[in-house]
Amino acid sequence: MSEDGMKINNPQTGDHGAYEHEDLSSRGVIYFMIGLAVVIVVIYVIVFGMYHFLDTYEKAHQTPISPMVTPEADTRAVTHADTQAFPQPRLEENERNQLRQFIEDEDRKLATYNWVDKDKGVVQIPIDRAMDLIVERGLPLRPVPKGQEQQQKEASRAQ
Repeated sequence: MSEDGMKINNPQTGDHGAYEHEDLSSRGVIYFMIGLAVVIVVIYVIVFGMYHFLDTYEKAHQTPISPMVTPEADTRAVTHADTQAFPQPRLEENERNQLRQFIEDEDRKLATYNWVDKDKGVVQIPIDRAMDLIVERGLPLRPVPKGQEQQQKEASRAQ
């Protein structure tokens, strides 16, 4: 030991000297958390009371409607009839349902047989069946006009 009564770091003995014997007390942390919760509740009550007071004050001091004006229904509420009366392009009424319906319609078209042009014999077939037919038969080729066929032969000979 030194003359002051404190231990000196001594690497040979493994003694690292003095250290703090007292940790942070949990009582202080708990008091802080309780105080924080109380402050939050007080602020909430103050803000709620302020909004309630301002709302009642605004309703009490609102100017009266002229007797010559007939009150209208709430224009913020949009009904289905209102949306149909509006010219194109219209906003969506219910995005999720309309998108789901659109996707279901497209999937139904892609998975069913249907006539595209009955007179010409053009038929719409499901995608899975079309892919199977391409694997079996290969991609269809367009016929090459005779003039282009000779030009292609001459070009291949020249190379």
